[in-house]
Amino acid sequence: MMPPAPELTLPEELLLLALDPQRGKPYCPNRFLEYATAGAVLRELELQGRVTGQGGRIRVVSPLAPPDPLLAQVLGSLSAPAAGGLAGGVDTRRWVRQSGRYVEELCLEHLVRRSVLRRETHRLLGLLPYHRHPAADPALSLAVRDRFAAAEAAGFQDPRGRTLAALVSAVGLSGAVARGGLRDRWAMRGLVDEEWTAHAVYRNVRQDRANRNRRRSSSGGGGSGDG
Repeated sequence: MMPPAPELTLPEELLLLALDPQRGKPYCPNRFLEYATAGAVLRELELQGRVTGQGGRIRVVSPLAPPDPLLAQVLGSLSAPAAGGLAGGVDTRRWVRQSGRYVEELCLEHLVRRSVLRRETHRLLGLLPYHRHPAADPALSLAVRDRFAAAEAAGFQDPRGRTLAALVSAVGLSGAVARGGLRDRWAMRGLVDEEWTAHAVYRNVRQDRANRNRRRSSSGGGGSGDG
């Protein structure tokens, strides 16, 4: 009998969907995956009744630390409930942008410690170290993908499935993860605006793409052509 699969949080499921189980390389730009991981942590905290997102801001509604140490660490970094109720809070888009790398590193470290992922160190040009995170057990990654496919076939009826679909679409992972056709991918794109964390992630992705396009235009289109 196979041992039971470990219980996974939303950011952990997202990472297993987003990483090639053999090579440990993300199927999307890693910066985008950082944003998505941060968004998934916020949504996990919301599902557990710890935070809420209203008007583009994160508000802590229950500062009681969750059992998961990673979630507890992230919750502790957010603002405490304001004395006046829903006033205050943290800007969601800005928090996702500023905390994405830190949150992704925490999640990856947690998965490595639990032997869900392995950490391989490589060197760029033989000098600069970087990490890859292949699956310790590729069957677990396949099981996560199968669960996502089942949720996709059912139209993403449950909240967790809808959040994963929205985050996957927000960072351009649909082609690598979804098993349906173009219509299903368009349906996933429609969820981005419905899920507040995915919407914040998408705004950061869109900003990065716009910045990149501006840099390309300024570097390659400075002169005026004569036609």
